[in-house]
Parts: sequence; C-alpha cells; structure tokens
Amino acid sequence: MALLEIKQLHKRFGGLHAVTDVSFPVEAGQIKAVIGPNGAGKTTLFNMISGTFPATSGSVFFQGKELQGKKPYQVAALGMARTYQNIKMFSGMTALENVMVGCHVQSSAGFMASMFRMPWTWKEELAIRDRSMELLTLLEIEEHADTDASSLAFGQQRAVELARALAMDPTLLLLDEPAAGLNIYETAEVGRLITKIRDLGITVLLVEHDMSLVMDISDEIVVLCFGEKIAEGLPAAIQKDPEVIKIYLGED
Repeated sequence: MALLEIKQLHKRFGGLHAVTDVSFPVEAGQIKAVIGPNGAGKTTLFNMISGTFPATSGSVFFQGKELQGKKPYQVAALGMARTYQNIKMFSGMTALENVMVGCHVQSSAGFMASMFRMPWTWKEELAIRDRSMELLTLLEIEEHADTDASSLAFGQQRAVELARALAMDPTLLLLDEPAAGLNIYETAEVGRLITKIRDLGITVLLVEHDMSLVMDISDEIVVLCFGEKIAEGLPAAIQKDPEVIKIYLGED
C-alpha cells in the first residue's frame, strides 16, 4: 500500500472544475513532484490533500486512513506537514522560536500553556528547545537561531520554514513551491536540503515551477493541465512526453 493514495479527486468551484478525477500514489521514501502551468490545479490539489479545502468528490488515503472530512490540524496530527509558496514567519520571533512553534503540535502541554510558562511545562519546553536546535543544525542554519526570523535572507527563511515543518515530526512533507522567490544558488541549496530530508526517511510531495530543481531531485513526476492529470512517470520519461512538451513549449 502506498503511503498516500489520491483517488479520483475532483474539486469544483461553481462552474469551474479546478481538479478533475486526479489519481496517483505516493510511495514511502520518495520525492514526488506535481508540475503544470499556472492554473493547472496544483495548489488546489494540495489544499484538498492537507484538509484546507473539502473535495467535491474522490478520496485521499494517508497511511490507509481516509482524510476526507478532516480539518488541517487533524491531518497534521496524523503525520503530514505542509509549507506554503509564500513564506510565513512569525514576526518578532527568532528562528529558534519559529521552529519551536512546530514542536508544540506534538507536545502534551500545547502552545498556550507553554506561552504562559506554566511550571509543569518547563521540562517539556527545554526538550522542545533542544529538538528545535537540532533541526536548525540539521538544516545548517543554527548560527541564526537567535536572529529575528523575518530579517533573515529569503533562502534562510525557507530553511527555517522547513525546520518548523520537520518539528511536527511528519511522515509526509508537502512542499508548495519551495523554490519560489529564490535565486539559482538558493534553489540549489533548497534542493540539497529536500534530498537530505528524504534521506532521513521522510516522504516528500512537492509542487514546483522550477524544472531544473524538479528534474534534479524527483523520483517521479505528475503533470497536471487544466485540472487533469496528463502524465506520470520518471523524470526522463516526462521530459520526452509529447503532451508535456506541447504544454510547456507549444506546438509548431
């Protein structure tokens, strides 16, 4: 059984069919990319998988459990974490504190009790701080732990965001355009970090426009166009697929 199973997923907004009967598996331990032109339905698909939008029809199974009807926090508690195209740092908080917020999803004390420094939360708070520091070190930005996260360079903020997602201890990580806004050097670094995350045993499903990144790190690729899946396969096969070439390059 695949870690994630998308089965005939469909989303309609009034008369607009944003996603139409899309199906594909995501196997444990792989990096799988979803690509397609603007308006292809990629982010809508992610929103349905993560519980942000309910599907009009179809099913999402994660580790054998049906996700339809579950809220985003319930999906996260099952072991799925997500980042967004637009980086969302908590302003006025350090990089370390931003990552600690992710840890509180899995803590017994919860965010509010820890924020008000209840005595019984101190031991857990120290463990959360240590774990968050480990993640910053893993993603090679530990020297910025005490820096206001919103003042960091864009690529460093992306690394903090990845660390915060990892703090939720996910089995599956959804990345929505992780290279958005990054220069060529920052994109290469993010690609290296994503591969490093996969090598830890965390499965990655990503939406991305940067084809060099997608082809470099993906094990498999799904191609959407106008909400429909038109191709799925290994990067080398996708590069040669006539329908994919037509979408990205146009016809003579």
